Amino acid sequence: MAERVEEATERVEESMDRRVARILQGDPRSISRAITSVECCDSASRELLRKLFPHTGRAKIIGITGAGGSGKSTLVDGLISSLRQKGKTVGVLALDPTSPFTGGAILGDRIRMHSQTQEVGMINTTTAY
Repeated sequence: MAERVEEATERVEESMDRRVARILQGDPRSISRAITSVECCDSASRELLRKLFPHTGRAKIIGITGAGGSGKSTLVDGLISSLRQKGKTVGVLALDPTSPFTGGAILGDRIRMHSQTQEVGMINTTTAY
């Protein structure tokens, strides 16, 4: 019985290591799944973050905020274009305020930035709060 538990533990660790490797290689599907895992407080998310943490710290973070219609999406789209032209990898994490008044508008923003999100080196994901 102890051997089976040890084998299962090794398989889980190997699976986690493969998942981390795919994330570090920039695999969009793996990155999206990792974000969802962390958002949902999946039991494996703590271990995933622990393994990814040593590889962090080199990103530049830019926050964009403003009223509806103020040009946030246009600005972000321009920033993405400029950074991608310089060969930079870009990740966009859009926070969608699920307001009973406005309903949020991230879907429209993602459609407007669709041309950018099809590129290699560009990740665009949305989360509601």
